[in-house]
Amino acid sequence: MISKREARRETLRIALLEAAKARVAESGLARLRARDIAKDAGCALGALYNVYKSLDDLILHINSATLAQLNTKLNHAAANADTPQEKLVALARQYMTFAIDNNYLWSALFDHTMPENAPLPQWHLDEQAILFGHVVDPLAALKPDLDAAGLHTAARTLFAAVHGIVSISLREGSTTIPRETLDAQLTEFIITQVNGMKYACGEHQI
Repeated sequence: MISKREARRETLRIALLEAAKARVAESGLARLRARDIAKDAGCALGALYNVYKSLDDLILHINSATLAQLNTKLNHAAANADTPQEKLVALARQYMTFAIDNNYLWSALFDHTMPENAPLPQWHLDEQAILFGHVVDPLAALKPDLDAAGLHTAARTLFAAVHGIVSISLREGSTTIPRETLDAQLTEFIITQVNGMKYACGEHQI
C-alpha cells in the first residue's frame, strides 16, 4: 500500500504530465515553459522539479505517452488487415493520420533533443524501437530469406521512408499536400515496395 505522500506525488506527476501534454498539443514544443506547466497544474514551480529531474525529463515522458498512443493506433490498424501488403498499407495510413491529427505531439517526438552529453535513456530508446516492430511481421512474410538483423534493417528503412514522406508533406507550409493525395501516394508507395519484394522472391505482381 502506498503512503499518502507517495499518492500525492503520483497525483502531481500525472497533473504535470497532462498539463504539459496539453500545452504541447496546443502550441508545440518550442513554446513549452516550466512556469506555465506548473501554473496549469496548480503547483509551485519548484514542485515540478521535485517530480521530474528537468524540463527535458518531462518532455521525455510526454513523448513516451505519445509513443504509447501511436503504438495503440498502429496495433489496431494492423490487427484489422489480413495480408502483409494490407497491413503495411494500414500502418502507413494510420501513421499519416496520427501525424495529422496530433501534429504538435507527433513533431515533438523528433524535434526534442537532449542537452549536450546527455544520452536518451534506454527505456525511451526501447519505446522508440517498438515503432519499427510493427513493420517486422509483415516484412517477414514478404522476405522470408531475411534473418532477424536483416528484417530489423529493412523495417527501419521502410519506416524511415514512410516517415520522410509524411514529414516533408506536413512541414512545407503553403505547399502541404492535401490529406487525400498523401493517403493515395503512401498507398501507392507501399504497394510498389511490396510488388518489388514479391518479384525479388519470384512471385507475381498482385
